Amino acid sequence: MGEVMREGRRGRRGGGGAARRAERSAPRIEAARYITRNIPDFEILTSEALEIIEANAETVLEEIGVTFGDNPGALERWRQAGADLRGDRVHIPRGLARTLCATAPSQFTQHARNPERNVEIGGRNLVLAPVYGPPFVRDLDGVRRYATIEDFRTFVKLGYLSKWVHHSGGTLCEPTDVAVNKRHLDMLLAHMTLSDKPFMGAVTEPSRARDSVEMCEILFGEAARQAPHMTSLININSPLTFDAVMMGALEVYAEAMQACIISPFIVGGAMAPVSVAGTLTQVLAEALAGIAYSQLVRPGAPVIFGAFVTSIDMNSGAPTFGTPEASKILWGAGQLARRLGLPFRSGGGLTGAKLPDAQAGYETANTLNAALTGGVNFMLHACGWLEGGLVASFEKFVMDADQLGVLHSMAAGVDVSENGQAMDAIREVGPGGHYLGCAHTQANFKEAFWRSNLLDYRPYETWADDGAPDTQMLAANRVRKMLDEYVAPEIDPSVAEALADYVARRKAAEPDAFA
Repeated sequence: MGEVMREGRRGRRGGGGAARRAERSAPRIEAARYITRNIPDFEILTSEALEIIEANAETVLEEIGVTFGDNPGALERWRQAGADLRGDRVHIPRGLARTLCATAPSQFTQHARNPERNVEIGGRNLVLAPVYGPPFVRDLDGVRRYATIEDFRTFVKLGYLSKWVHHSGGTLCEPTDVAVNKRHLDMLLAHMTLSDKPFMGAVTEPSRARDSVEMCEILFGEAARQAPHMTSLININSPLTFDAVMMGALEVYAEAMQACIISPFIVGGAMAPVSVAGTLTQVLAEALAGIAYSQLVRPGAPVIFGAFVTSIDMNSGAPTFGTPEASKILWGAGQLARRLGLPFRSGGGLTGAKLPDAQAGYETANTLNAALTGGVNFMLHACGWLEGGLVASFEKFVMDADQLGVLHSMAAGVDVSENGQAMDAIREVGPGGHYLGCAHTQANFKEAFWRSNLLDYRPYETWADDGAPDTQMLAANRVRKMLDEYVAPEIDPSVAEALADYVARRKAAEPDAFA
C-alpha cells in the first residue's frame, strides 16, 4: 500500500530552519512500476480445444452474425469491407475479422501526465486500475448511499496515493449529484488534476468521448493525438449486439488514436451459454467483431481484448463472483487473446459481498489470482468493488490496494541469482545454527518478505490493548490517514485554468439532464 512519505533533505547548519522544515514536509509518493511477469501463464485449454473454439466463433460471425443497431456508418464500413448485410445484422465471412484485427498493435504505451507513471499495456505486463461504474458508495460511517462527486474525488486521491495501483481508472463511482450529461467533465477534471497517473475517458455518449479527447489535448498538447493518452471501456451488449452509443464512442477514440478496451459483458446462463466452451465461443466472436470494427475506423488504433464474464446463481438470478467457472473462462480467454497477439483485459477484485468481510476476501482473492496467472494485461476493478459492482467502498479500496502488492511479489517469480541461492548463508550458519544474525539476512531482510501495510501482525495483547480493531476498522483509519496526508501533484497553472474553463463552458452550453 503506497503512502505519502515525509522525506527530509540536508541543509546548511544553523539558520534556515523554516526552509528545512518545509523541505522535510514535501511529499514523496511511492508508486510501483506496472508488473512484468516472470512466471508462466496458466493454460487451461489444449491446442485442439482452442482450434475448436476459434472455428466455432468464425461460424457464429458468418452464419448468425452480429447486430450494429442505429449506426448506418458502421454498416457501410462493413459492407465496403466485404461483409454480408441483412438489415442491421452483419454476417462476417470466415477469416475477415481476424485479418482486420491483425493491424492492431500487440503492445502500446499509455502516456501519463507524469512520464514516470506511463504504463506498457500488453506483452508480459499487468496494469492495475481501480473499480469502475458503481452508482453507490459505502462510506466510512457504514452508510450505503448514492455516490457524489466528492466521493469520486476521494477515490481519485486514494488511487493516486496507492503504491500498487498503476492507473487512475475511469468512472470510479457515478456522481449522482451532477447531471448525467455533465458529470463526465467533473470526473475527467478530477483525474487530470488530482492525480498524475494515466486515466480513462468517457463512453456514455459520443459527444462525451469528444469532450474527453479535447480535454486530453488541453492537458497533453499535440502529443495527445499522436499516441494513446487515454483508455476507454467499450462494452458489447451481449449476446452479439453492438449499440450505437458505445460504437460511436469507439469511433471517436479510434480516430484520435486513443485505446479502447473492447469487452463483452456477460453473465453466464443469461447472456451466454452455461458452458465454459460455449461462453468462450461467444466472447471470441464478439471481441473479434468489435476489434475488427475499430480497425475499419482506423487501422492501427490501439485496442485491448476484453472479457468480463461471471456466472449466475440459478436460484436467485443474481450474478456470482470468484467461482471456478469464471476463472476457467478468464484463463481460456487469455489464451485466445494471446493467439490473436492482442493485449488482454479481465479480472479484478470482484465479489458479491455486501460488506468488506470474509466473503469479499475469498471471492476477491480468487479473481485476483486467476487474473495474475491468466495473463491479464489490464485489470479493471482491481480495488474497491463490492456488491457485484453496485457499490464502491473506501475501506475495500485500501484493503484491495494493499493486497495488490502480493501480485507484484508473486509475478516476480523466484530469484536464483547468486544472492537468491544463499549458499554463503547456508555455509556461514551450518548445522544447528540460526539465520537471524548472519550476513545474508542482514543484507536482505528489508526486502526479503512482502509485508502488508494494513493487516495486523501484532501480538494478541498489543492488539487487544489497542481496542481489538478488525480489518475494516484498520482500513477506515488508513483511508482517513491517507486523505489527511494527500497533496495534489503539481500541474502547470495555465493548463489547470484552461481545463477548468473548458469544463465551465461545456456545462454552460446545455441544460442539466438527469435522465
